[in-house]
Amino acid sequence: MRVEIWSDIACPWCYVGKARFEKALAAFPHRDDVEVVHRSFELDPGRAKDDIQPVIKMLTKKYGMSEAQARDGEENLGAQAAAEGLAYRTEGRDHGNTFDMHRLLHLAKDHGKQNDLIQLLYKANFAEERSVFSEGDDRLVELAVTAGLDEATVRKVLTDPTAYAEDVRTDEREAAELGATGVPFFVLDRKFGVSGAQPTDVFTRALTQAWDERPPLKLIEDPDADACGPDGCAVPQH
Repeated sequence: MRVEIWSDIACPWCYVGKARFEKALAAFPHRDDVEVVHRSFELDPGRAKDDIQPVIKMLTKKYGMSEAQARDGEENLGAQAAAEGLAYRTEGRDHGNTFDMHRLLHLAKDHGKQNDLIQLLYKANFAEERSVFSEGDDRLVELAVTAGLDEATVRKVLTDPTAYAEDVRTDEREAAELGATGVPFFVLDRKFGVSGAQPTDVFTRALTQAWDERPPLKLIEDPDADACGPDGCAVPQH
């Protein structure tokens, strides 16, 4: 069974939702038969790469809330993250364009390191003092190498704005086609969808339902076809 998760590194609920989903998956009896794929979704796709600003300022400008409301929201998110065992800095974080991060996540997917990299990016953005935005490519390279990617390859991707760009755009088009207007957005076997950072028990029910409702495999058999089995292989007779 495949679970696809549309998310953005700048999204705090994606950070929390991933942790809740992973708790459900860890307790799922068929967890070893579940493939998890992370898909791209930019919350702020029109933001220029060099347009970086404090999170509180971004929230007041984008959502029209007061600074006090923005700070209260960050405190609430910090408490929600802590309940899932996640570190979360409620002050001092910044916000910027995440397109290059998504491109690197597609590179990481090609090398089986996608989950390692996305977890490092989340932690760096929400829990660490160093910025994933203002330090430029060097910070992203450092995180990608820590995840197990080759430094030269990472730098090559970052210096080529077309590398994996279409992969990111394809993910975003698919999200729109599936009806996702926000993230996190979880899709199970392209049959069931879960929107938002739902409680762990919701993810447990979704995994169970999606697994139980998988269509049975239909075999098209040729009774005379040669095959190998527990007792050995059929040997052609002449």
